[in-house]
Amino acid sequence: MILLSVSRTRRRRLGVAAAAGGLLAALLTAAPAVAIPDPGDSPAAAKDVSRSDQAEARAAIKSGEIPGQDEVVHSANIKHVANIPKDVLSGTNSDLAFQGKYAFAGNYDGFRIFDISNPKAPRTVAQVLCPGSQNDISVSGDLLFLSTDSSRSDSSCNSTTQPATEKSSWEGMKVFDISDKRNPRYVAAVETACGSHTHTLVPDRKNVYVYVSSYSPNAAYPDCRPPHDGISVIKVPRKAPHKAAVVGFPVLFPGEGPDGGGNPGAPTNPGVSKTTGCHDITVLPSKDLAAGACMGDGILFSIKDPERPKVIDRVQDNVNFAFWHSATFNQKANKVVFTDELGGGGAATCNAEIGPNRGADGIYDIVGKGDRSKLVFRSYFKIPRHQADTENCVAHNGSLIPVRGRDLMVQAWYQGGISVWDFTNSSKPKEIAYFERGPLSTDQLVTGGSWSAYYYNGYIYSNDIAKGFDVLKIDDKRTDAARKVHMKELNVQTQPDYFD
Repeated sequence: MILLSVSRTRRRRLGVAAAAGGLLAALLTAAPAVAIPDPGDSPAAAKDVSRSDQAEARAAIKSGEIPGQDEVVHSANIKHVANIPKDVLSGTNSDLAFQGKYAFAGNYDGFRIFDISNPKAPRTVAQVLCPGSQNDISVSGDLLFLSTDSSRSDSSCNSTTQPATEKSSWEGMKVFDISDKRNPRYVAAVETACGSHTHTLVPDRKNVYVYVSSYSPNAAYPDCRPPHDGISVIKVPRKAPHKAAVVGFPVLFPGEGPDGGGNPGAPTNPGVSKTTGCHDITVLPSKDLAAGACMGDGILFSIKDPERPKVIDRVQDNVNFAFWHSATFNQKANKVVFTDELGGGGAATCNAEIGPNRGADGIYDIVGKGDRSKLVFRSYFKIPRHQADTENCVAHNGSLIPVRGRDLMVQAWYQGGISVWDFTNSSKPKEIAYFERGPLSTDQLVTGGSWSAYYYNGYIYSNDIAKGFDVLKIDDKRTDAARKVHMKELNVQTQPDYFD
């Protein structure tokens, strides 16, 4: 059903406590096939909260400090124009990609293709069952790419869970032919060290290079042993995707220790993740640049040679950043926004106890040119609305809103909703619009909310973990110019030059 929007002013008083070539994917029309999703790929189990936290959440709803359970609220300059609930793919909704009139929505059970030619009434074109977290998704031409970061019995779409301690287990990248959007074909699979938590495309005319981010090696895992201090690079020939193969594993954190030279984490840096790989990478091909969010480190590197990326600068924040999660360049490529996924996306961190600087965005200016460029910290940004302790909330995936002369971004915050904010002044970012739902529960901490919120051809699209596919329209003089920018394809982690 389409959820009705309710415009209401939010107050901020709440201070709650703390080898598969040629295989066909299973196309779904009515019900899932027999493939079994990985238990680890399901939403985190609900967590009990104290009775006092439950009472405080209910009192906050009653007083209007937070929205009611499942109530939709938003700023006056945003409209909620459509919602398409989850259908046969019942797993966690994940990332989004776009091409022409289509949106591609990842789900831990597979992926779904929407026709968005009428954004106010999206239509499902196909649903493909192919379990394996987190099914991070990208498209390029006739190819679609899916990340598998859970140990499977094989690379097929009918695989089942299998311990990572078994040598025969499989994790990595899957490639589909989407020349017929109604009938995607599974054409290739490439196993990668430690699987593929996320991936980033670096496309050229003949090939698509894929940077595969993964982490958390273990000596007991035959295909994921430390040190795991780099990324896998896959080369996919466009005309022969079945020949896709790993062509390198560039080390980004060289060092003599058992885990390489990344952030050592605790106990040296309490509360900070040890760097054992990267979580996500964003490339800016027009500038031959990339930014990596790598657990305990943020990096800037050159991709002039896409098979051999070269680190230019590296930064850490051992005070306020727990887990470097993702990165976004501004259009001029003189800033990077890094996100901190404090609590891993399953915790309530948008409250008074955590404060405004943790679980937030970190804004860095890029100072200098070429290989002498440096990342210089300027400020933090976090949504200015506290959430209940039954709501998972932290900085997550977002994209630029293309307006010349301004740095504008839309961003997902799980159950904190969707925020549109301005970081034109790196030291004084500010929110200019928002959309959110009330808590899924006032009795337990239940995982939900917007995983990804991206601007594409005049609308904001969000993949909500629990509620499905949302479409929003922003009407604001600061963002209106973006409506003139139309993209033929958008993978947010492969940032375009919007004005080229």
